[in-house]
Amino acid sequence: MNTPPFRAEHIGSLLRPKRLLADRSLEDECIVEAIRWQEGLGLKVVTDGEFRRESWRLGFVSKVAGFARADAVGNVDLQRDDTGNVMRIGSAPVAVTRIRRTRPIVADEVGFSLGHTSCVVKATMPAPSYLHYPRGRNCVDRDVYPDLDQFFDDVVRVYQEEVQALHATGGRYLQIDEVAQTLLCDERLRDTVRARGDDPEKLIDLYIDLINRIVRARPAGMTVGVHMCRGNAMGKWIAAGGYERIAEKSFSRLEVDAFFLEFDSERAGGFEPLRFVPKGKRVVLGLVSTKVPELESRDFLKRRIEAATKFVPAENLSISPQCGFASHQTGSALGFAEQEVKLRLVVDTAREVWGDS
Repeated sequence: MNTPPFRAEHIGSLLRPKRLLADRSLEDECIVEAIRWQEGLGLKVVTDGEFRRESWRLGFVSKVAGFARADAVGNVDLQRDDTGNVMRIGSAPVAVTRIRRTRPIVADEVGFSLGHTSCVVKATMPAPSYLHYPRGRNCVDRDVYPDLDQFFDDVVRVYQEEVQALHATGGRYLQIDEVAQTLLCDERLRDTVRARGDDPEKLIDLYIDLINRIVRARPAGMTVGVHMCRGNAMGKWIAAGGYERIAEKSFSRLEVDAFFLEFDSERAGGFEPLRFVPKGKRVVLGLVSTKVPELESRDFLKRRIEAATKFVPAENLSISPQCGFASHQTGSALGFAEQEVKLRLVVDTAREVWGDS
């Protein structure tokens, strides 16, 4: 397979070398090393590891004019682990002036990577829902945006301009990281957004529409996928619940080419919601956990892929980790050796199942 998504994929972020965290002037050098490492694993798609970003989401906010940071409204950003610990994510975006694109967001990152590889380079951006979900109606200064639809128009415009810039620099592959829709699979979080005055079903409709408005404006020849997960930071998670709550709407109405779906734990439920994926669309099964260091067996992964073929043909499936290895620059619960062995497992499993990676 020579067009994305490939049989073996990864979600984007990689563990930052310690020397990079100590000296940001080493970004270019460390990114080139990361690209060479990905190539050496046999991957056909590479990223810059999101090395230039504070986190998967805040890199966007820091580059778009008009945003400040504030706390979430309601208990919508509580991270949990399997031992019962709970902590807030914090740093939710809020528009304090009219937002606008004044410089590249990811196009420059991709342009640099394209100059150092012959592989396909994947760009990653947070979904527009991230700019609304943590605070709801309070995601903006009401004096600046008395009409929230005006804010959404500006949001879509920023994304559309960046997609055009990404294409102009040579980028042909974009992954939109969507957390909010997946969080709304969790009944506890649906109750939480209701308590602050939001209707969870209307939020899902809104978030689908925002992505579709962006995707419809993409240039010809650009592949766009949506990655869905339930939170991923230092082994923690925000939500639990299968995709059934959102599958019919999200899978059937999102006008993207592929879905990158978290399926590494019982929190993600079974494969049955995949029955709503339209014929011909690709599904990348996030079967390898970036939350825990324990290594999945290849036989286990092959059985999981076989189970998914009851709902999506094998030729439309791929495999990946369930999320990035370092959603935040500080890293995750895994070390570099575990990151490497897990990505090798993805590549080797893809070769054994499909004959290529």
